[in-house]
Amino acid sequence: MDAQLAYRLAADAVLLIHAGFVGFVVAGLLLILTGGLCSWRWVRNPWFRLLHLIAIGVVVLQSWLGVICPLTTWELALREKAGGAVYAGSFIAHWLESMLYYRAPPWAFITVYTVFGLLVLASWHWVKPRPFKKR
Repeated sequence: MDAQLAYRLAADAVLLIHAGFVGFVVAGLLLILTGGLCSWRWVRNPWFRLLHLIAIGVVVLQSWLGVICPLTTWELALREKAGGAVYAGSFIAHWLESMLYYRAPPWAFITVYTVFGLLVLASWHWVKPRPFKKR
């Protein structure tokens, strides 16, 4: 396997991990809210809920600080080494723009991330997680 192919495959792997992270954050909230209505016990798992809250918290903090996601930076560096095209800005902004043909200023994405983060935080009150067990 040549180096360019290896870099391209590595970049695609990072992209899949990134998409999985985004899916976890977005689908996680939808499943928490649905699970609360349907009485699914697993959505009250405190470790799942804490991991979900930390995940969106990192996204919100990065947006406030104007930091591009490290996964985006890593993917772009790998694509550049593979000789492929790279894009500017954050992963979410790029793919939202690509999918929706919509341009928005950075403050719009910061607002969306923050509101979503507040919804995740509110879900702790709407669908309370079980307490952490003491060992």
